[in-house]
Amino acid sequence: MKRRIFLIAGLVGILALLTGCTEVNVPITSESEGFWNSYIVYPLSQLITYFAEITGDNYGISIVIVTLIIRLAILPLMIKQMKSSKAMQAIQPEMQKLREKYSSKDQQTQQKLQQETMALFQQHGVNPLAGCFPLIIQMPILIGFYHAIMRTEEIAQHNFLWFDLGERDPFFILPLVAGVTTFIQQKMMMAGNANQNPQMAMMLWLMPIMIVVFAISFPAALSLYWVVGNLFMIVQTYFVKGPELKAAKDGGNKK
Repeated sequence: MKRRIFLIAGLVGILALLTGCTEVNVPITSESEGFWNSYIVYPLSQLITYFAEITGDNYGISIVIVTLIIRLAILPLMIKQMKSSKAMQAIQPEMQKLREKYSSKDQQTQQKLQQETMALFQQHGVNPLAGCFPLIIQMPILIGFYHAIMRTEEIAQHNFLWFDLGERDPFFILPLVAGVTTFIQQKMMMAGNANQNPQMAMMLWLMPIMIVVFAISFPAALSLYWVVGNLFMIVQTYFVKGPELKAAKDGGNKK
């Protein structure tokens, strides 16, 4: 478990370095240097500009189109991640029995627990890290698109529907929709998980609140990206986890 934590922490650290968080306020151009700028952010910025040009300089529609393209491109990774999470959930009762059986904290008992846990993983064909790697692959793409939206100067000069893309939503409609859709998407993801831990339950409420707070502070273009991405995820989750969602709904009705 410690190795898993260190691996994830290391990957997140590398990811933070690659994404160049300090450059988020620096405009992206063809002269921007570095692998991150040249091969991820700038191409995504150009993609947004391309679709804006063919839709009559409508950068709002362009952000919607590119968001859907990116979500479709990483869809196989998302499905793999969800299946891996489902497999881990399925063996949670057996893992809990092992923890109770080897509850002693001495080194020999803990080593035995690790051995039995690994044997359980092998028996069910579960890789505890399988759900992490798709996430690590997705994150540079999604953060790159976030950078492209924030650093493409033309976006801030246009409006869409009732808001200016470069300014905050004056009526806070998009931030609220972003928060609500985040909650719905997470609730659907957790459906069918009878062994939901307190941390996951807390994140169900914490994440939407964080999204609303960020969306209120950031340009409306980013809120639009979050809303469209969340709606796509809701539809995706509905089709991937349909039986579990139906079972959870039926269970709730019986109560």
